[in-house]
Amino acid sequence: MASNPLKFIDEPIKVHFDIPPMLEKSPTCPNAFTWQGKTLYIKNMLAEWQDYRRRGRMARNMEPAHEQHALRAGSWGVGRYYFRVQVDDGRIFEIYYDRAPGDVKHRKGNWFILCERDQPG
Repeated sequence: MASNPLKFIDEPIKVHFDIPPMLEKSPTCPNAFTWQGKTLYIKNMLAEWQDYRRRGRMARNMEPAHEQHALRAGSWGVGRYYFRVQVDDGRIFEIYYDRAPGDVKHRKGNWFILCERDQPG
C-alpha cells in the first residue's frame, strides 16, 4: 500500500555516502543525510526514480527534435534523482538530487529533502 505525504519540506540537505557514487550527476541512494543539524541514517531505500523534465527557462531552450531523447536520458544540468527512504527512527522521507548547477562556481547540483510521508497502512 502506498504512503501519503505528511509534510512538505523542500529544504537543502547534506548527504553522506559510505562509497561515493562513480558519477556525481547520476547518484545512488546516500547512506545518510543531515537536515536541520541532525544526521539521519538511511535504513531502507523504498523506491527510486528519475525525472528529466526541463524546468523554468530550461524548458524553453530545447529543439523539439531533441526533446524526446532528453526526457529519457536527461541532458547536462537537467533532471532529478528521487529516493523514498526509511531512516533509522522509522520515519519515511523523499529526498532528491537536482542536477541543475547553481552557477559557474557551483556546477555539481544540490540535494534536497522533499517531504515526510506516513507509514503505509
